[in-house]
Amino acid sequence: MPAQTPEASDAPRTAPSGAPAPAPAPAPATAPDAAPATEPPAESSATTAFRAARDHLLDLGRDLDRAGSEFRWPDVGDRFNWAVDWFDVMARDNESIALWLVEEDGSEQRITFDAMRRRSDQVASWLHGLGVARGDHVMLMLGNQVELWEAMLAVMKIGAVILPTSTVLGTADLADRIERGLVRHVVANASDAAAFEGIDGVEGVTRIAVVPSGGSAPEGWTDFADSHRASSVRPDVVTATDDPCLVYFTSGTTSKPKMVVHSHASYPVGHLSTTYWLGVRPGDVHMTISSPGWGKHAWSCFFAPWTAEATVFVYNYGRFRPAELRDQLERAAVTSFCAPPTVWRMLIQSSLGERPRALREALSAGEPLNPEVIGRVQQGWGLDIRDGYGQTETTAIIANAPGGTIKAGSMGRALPGVDVVLVDPVTGVVGDEGEVCLDLTTRPVNLMTGYLGDSARTESSMRDGLFHTGDVAERDADGMITFVGRTDDIFKSSDYKVSPFEVESVLIEHPAVAESAVVPAPDDVRLAVVKAYVTLAAGVEASADTARDVLAHARTGLPAYERVRRIEFVDELPKTISGKIRRVELRQREEDAAVSGERIAGEWRDSDFPGLRG
Repeated sequence: MPAQTPEASDAPRTAPSGAPAPAPAPAPATAPDAAPATEPPAESSATTAFRAARDHLLDLGRDLDRAGSEFRWPDVGDRFNWAVDWFDVMARDNESIALWLVEEDGSEQRITFDAMRRRSDQVASWLHGLGVARGDHVMLMLGNQVELWEAMLAVMKIGAVILPTSTVLGTADLADRIERGLVRHVVANASDAAAFEGIDGVEGVTRIAVVPSGGSAPEGWTDFADSHRASSVRPDVVTATDDPCLVYFTSGTTSKPKMVVHSHASYPVGHLSTTYWLGVRPGDVHMTISSPGWGKHAWSCFFAPWTAEATVFVYNYGRFRPAELRDQLERAAVTSFCAPPTVWRMLIQSSLGERPRALREALSAGEPLNPEVIGRVQQGWGLDIRDGYGQTETTAIIANAPGGTIKAGSMGRALPGVDVVLVDPVTGVVGDEGEVCLDLTTRPVNLMTGYLGDSARTESSMRDGLFHTGDVAERDADGMITFVGRTDDIFKSSDYKVSPFEVESVLIEHPAVAESAVVPAPDDVRLAVVKAYVTLAAGVEASADTARDVLAHARTGLPAYERVRRIEFVDELPKTISGKIRRVELRQREEDAAVSGERIAGEWRDSDFPGLRG
C-alpha cells in the first residue's frame, strides 16, 4: 500500500554506499512543522554508554574471540529510551538514508534519518493528543510501509508499548490478541478495518487507519494522515529502562501464541548482539526479508541497522521471483542480506547468477540452514551464509560471526555478552549436548522480562537459574554449536533419538527436493519410523520413480534408525505466519492415520520397493 512521503527538502544530495542518487520526493498534502522539537540536547550518559559499546563491537569487527572476552553490556542507567536517547541523537541533521522502500511497480521512497526523527516526533505528539499514554498497549498492524517505522518510533517516544501484529490475521486471532494483550489502541490499514468488526470491546479501543490517497477513514476510525497537521514538539515523557517496550506474540508452532514482554533494555540494548552478528556498519545498505509483526523484523529491519547507522532497504513484492530479488540487491548496492532458509532454498533452485556487486554479508535465521544450501551459495557467490539463532524471547544469542570459520550445519558460537550452556533435559547435567539455556547467574540484558499474564510459564522458562529455550543442540571442541531440534520435534525410533533437522539436511541434497519436514509415523515394531513430507523442485513429477529415488538417497549418510521409511509429496508444507514449519500438524496427521488403521493415500513406503527394505 502506498505510504506518505517525506518533504522534498528531506531528500539527501547523495545516497549511501554508492547507491543511485534519489529523485526528490513529492511533498505530503500537509507538511509537518519543520522547526525542531527541542534544541539539540547534550548527549546523555546513557547515550554515551550505548554508543561506546556499539563502537567497541564495530572496532572489534571480525575478531570474535576478543569481542567475546572484552564486550560488556552498556550501563544505560535506570532511564533509557532508545528512540529518544539513541535514534534522535544519531539522526539529528543526519541526511543519510534511513529507510528505502521499493514497490513491485518500481515506485520508491527514501527517507533520511533526520526526516524520520522529525516525523516520528510529530506522530508522537499526535498520538499523545489522542490519549495514547505511557504504558498503554498499542497494536501496530501494518505492512512494510513508512507509517510502520514512524509509528514504532513514536509509540516508543511516548512510553507506550508496541504490539506488532501480522496483517494476515483473521478476526478470531485479533480478538484474542486484543483481549489477552490488553490492547487500548490500534493502528492498521483501512483495508484491514473490517477484520476488527464484531470484536467484543473494540468500540472502546482507539482505532487509527492508514488510508490510501484520496480515500477516507472507515466509520469509527481516525485517519493517520491527520497526524501531518500535528505539532512536531513531542511530549516530554520519561521511561524507565525496565518499563515494557514491546509485546510480541510467538509464532505458535505447537501451542497458543505466548506474549513475550521486552523492556527498553532487553530489545533496544540487547540487539547490540544482533548488530554484531549481521556485520552491518555505518553507511551500509541492509536488506532482510521479513514480515512485520514478528520479532525478526524488529531485529533486522529496525533496531540492528539503525543502531549501526545503516540504511534499511525493503523490496515489497506480491510473488517471490528470484531474478527480481537479485536485480534489487544489485541496483540498491545492498551490502548485507538476510533471508529465511525457504528463500535461500528457492534462490538455489533457480539460477543464482553472479554475486550482487556490493554484497558483503549473507545471513539466514528463523530455522536451521542445511549445509547443502550453504555450499551452493558459496560456490555461486563466493559468500558463506552465516546462520544466526535466537528466539522471540531473546535477541541473537548464537551465530556464525563475521570473519569466523564456518562449520557446515552449525549455528556458530555464543555471541558477545551471552553465556550459553547445554543442559541434559533429563539429568540437568551441563555438558556438550542438551537443551540450549542461558545462565541467569548474571541475567542477560537481551532476555525478555517474561510472558504477559502468565507468571507460571515465566517461572517455568526460568527455573533452576536458567532460561530454557526448548531447543536441543550439541557443541564441539571448538565451541561450535549445532542445532539438533526442538524438544517437541525430536522423537525416538527403535529407542534411538531422531533429529528431524539431520534427516532434512540429507533430503535437501537431492535435486528433486525443494523443502521437507520430517515427523514420526507410529510403528508397532520400531515405536516410530521416519516419515518425510516433501515439496518437489519445479518440473519434478510426484511419481513412484521419484519416491524411490529420494528414499534411496535418504539411506546414504544416515544410520538405519534415521532412514526415511515413508514419503509423501505435498504442494506446500504447513507453516506459521512467520514461516516456520508446523510439524505438530503433520505429527497429528500421522497419529490420526495410525488410529484409523488406514494407510495415507499418496504415501510411498520403502517396503513398496524391492531392495529398499531393511
